[in-house]
Amino acid sequence: MIRRFTLLLASAAGIWAQAPTYVGSAACKTCHAATYERWSKTRMANVVLDPKIHPDAILPDLSKPNPLVTFKKEDIAFVYGSKWKQRYFQKVGEDYFPLGAQWDVTHQVWRAYHVANGTDWWTKVYPDANSARPTGPLCDGCHSVNYNIQTKAVTEWNVGCEKCHGPGSEHARRPSRDNIVNPARLNFVQANDVCIQCHSQGQPLSNPIEGKYYDWPVGFYVGLELKNFWELEPHKPGEATFTHFPDGTAHKNRMQGNDFVQSVMYTRGITCFSCHDVHGTANNADLLKPASVMCLQCHGVKSPNGPHTATLEAHTHHAAGSAGSECVGCHMPKIEQTIADVNVRSHTFKFIPPAAMPNSCNACHADKTMQWAKDALKSWPEFSPWRVAQ
Repeated sequence: MIRRFTLLLASAAGIWAQAPTYVGSAACKTCHAATYERWSKTRMANVVLDPKIHPDAILPDLSKPNPLVTFKKEDIAFVYGSKWKQRYFQKVGEDYFPLGAQWDVTHQVWRAYHVANGTDWWTKVYPDANSARPTGPLCDGCHSVNYNIQTKAVTEWNVGCEKCHGPGSEHARRPSRDNIVNPARLNFVQANDVCIQCHSQGQPLSNPIEGKYYDWPVGFYVGLELKNFWELEPHKPGEATFTHFPDGTAHKNRMQGNDFVQSVMYTRGITCFSCHDVHGTANNADLLKPASVMCLQCHGVKSPNGPHTATLEAHTHHAAGSAGSECVGCHMPKIEQTIADVNVRSHTFKFIPPAAMPNSCNACHADKTMQWAKDALKSWPEFSPWRVAQ
């Protein structure tokens, strides 16, 4: 009897010790209904859609002929994106491949889609044609949960709950704060890595992996150390590359992590979710509060964090309520390209002086010269002349 009881205990211990597996976001809905409902409406939850399941996912009218559009609706297995651009993927065998046209949402026009040689690191290891560039190694690890590089299967497409909280089978079976990852309880480095795993440009440390080159951190999941799987794209000061401007600010979209780790905010322990709630809010970019309110919570006038002026207008030198008086106008200028002339905001939180191009001033005052911006700043008594000259 004692031996049998011991065996039962050992068996039970083995069950409890099993590594958790992925179960999909729907498993979270029972206990977290309100959060699930908010998340389900976000772009995170809907960035990749199957038009056969979501027939309204395709934004442009494909019945209108266009020389760039050489595919039909029936060819589209997935659409990607809806805010700035929308791209289209065809399934061939077990892989997906990008089609040759993308929809510019802002300008409502078609544009060619092809990553030109020399404009990303992986173009030197993949053939030039879109049909030879599968999305599995180049995209899908970030656009899904638990992408399996051997089977090419996923637990679910899009950024589901387990992308940020880790595999949830044990938590779903026995809910406890001890068997699920809550990024809010991680140290600030690991907490930010939850977002940086996808919102950054870099390479896996072990490329190639099983004979293929990957553009996402293969093997990483929340709770592990991202530094053991991923390295950020390097930058040499003064050098312009396909990823960085000469001052080190990111050149293109999806590099918020590359920007943020340079910032004073990051070194002070601020996290991405200090400002954003990926479960969804009514504010742009899923900010916790409107940008004009968000920044001033910590950076109100005369606060230790600055600005060190009597009023906000004295700091910005722009009228209250104007775009130039918004903190993000100068400290998060829209200089990082997502498609054509449509840019997203930088995340270094630095004021980029006029000596750098692009910069915080001319990003808005595009009709003015760099010298005009320098002269204007030199007339601001509280602005360091040494920073203007940088």
